[in-house]
Amino acid sequence: MPTALITGATAGIGAAFARRLAADGFDLVLLARDSDRLAEAARGLHDKYAVRAEVVVADLATDEGLKTAEDRVRNGVDLLVNNAGFGNKGTFLNVPLSDELTMLKVHCEAVLRLTHAGLPGMLDRGRGGIINVSSVAAFATRGTYGASKAWVVSFSQGVAADIAGQADGKVRVMALCPGFVHTEFHERAQMDVTGVPDFMWLDQDKLVDAALRDLRRGVQVSVPGAQYKAIVGLSRLVPRELAGKLSSRTGRKYD
Repeated sequence: MPTALITGATAGIGAAFARRLAADGFDLVLLARDSDRLAEAARGLHDKYAVRAEVVVADLATDEGLKTAEDRVRNGVDLLVNNAGFGNKGTFLNVPLSDELTMLKVHCEAVLRLTHAGLPGMLDRGRGGIINVSSVAAFATRGTYGASKAWVVSFSQGVAADIAGQADGKVRVMALCPGFVHTEFHERAQMDVTGVPDFMWLDQDKLVDAALRDLRRGVQVSVPGAQYKAIVGLSRLVPRELAGKLSSRTGRKYD
């Protein structure tokens, strides 16, 4: 069976990827910080889908955790989903600098290091895929969060271009840019999203379906949902200063 490693695998988009990939017959490597939640998730997936569900406890905000993750990725995976991430409460000057630096470590350094750890083996085997979870915030003005997600998009596109033509095109790297999804993300960031209209919310499972379909098609930047495709397209036409004013306020209130 092919093997998929998912970071941030116990909740939200990561858990949705785990369910879908298990249903597709992938053995799983679930990576997160909380050992109890990991063990519970692994048991549930094994019992329901009869797949192997390995647990890796690692904090990607630490060098030790990153090395643990790198070592497991180098040991061989067919699909890597760099999903771990979080939001900080407040705007730039209202967030401790240490928290902003931690965000860059998880959103950027971890993505870079795990991609670097996984690609050589995939290219040697002639197959594999990497999905780096970004956000539609990558195309907006959203402080450190948006900047880190914009880096993920640019990085993923650059790596995809670097490996183009190798392994007969059977190794793919893609940035996934979802919009609003009901997960623990907003609660943990203490972000008030009550003003976000219903049509802006994406279903986790449909999002994963779209992501995997785009990966198979060789899409480099996947934006699930017609509403978000339209928003991203329009953002490129609106003057940058005006887009910045609008995007910095939308859905960005803190409790």
